[in-house]
Amino acid sequence: MGIALLTLIALIVLLLLYGVSIYNKLVRLRTLVEEAWSGINVQLKKRHDLIPNLVETVKGYAAHERETFDSVTKARASAMQATDVKSQEAAENNLNNALIRLLAVAEQYPELKANQNFLQLQDQLSVIESDIEKSRRYYNGTVREKNIVIDTFPSNIIANMFQFTKSLFFELENEAEKEVPRIQF
Repeated sequence: MGIALLTLIALIVLLLLYGVSIYNKLVRLRTLVEEAWSGINVQLKKRHDLIPNLVETVKGYAAHERETFDSVTKARASAMQATDVKSQEAAENNLNNALIRLLAVAEQYPELKANQNFLQLQDQLSVIESDIEKSRRYYNGTVREKNIVIDTFPSNIIANMFQFTKSLFFELENEAEKEVPRIQF
């Protein structure tokens, strides 16, 4: 009787320790997802802060493109107001499209393309876009890990008990990536 009781107590203690381990892993993953989202926000803020300078520089050469400037300004404001992953994703995709139209306008003005200020802003934007991509990959990787733990057995039991929820992936559409590359011989 004593050995059976000790075995049962040992089994219960092991199950409790395993449950605590899973809970701690879920907390760690939730924190990593929050940290990764914060990293994305830092990069997006840098981009949002750069856009007015870019718009003003292009405006100096193409003042008659008012509609393009307004769409960029509105898209930027919308992106800055976004509060969750899905609304941020939609707002950033809209902003990306507006920026593509703005840069297309800039292509029509050779003197603007040669302007040193414009070139610096364009380089900064390129670096920021690269940093956003890196941050997005890190965020999506941590989301993937968290969601896998939440979905798999037996950790899904602990996740449901303590109401851990899956996180959403953050996808930005880049129209340039969708285009089929042109190959000329």
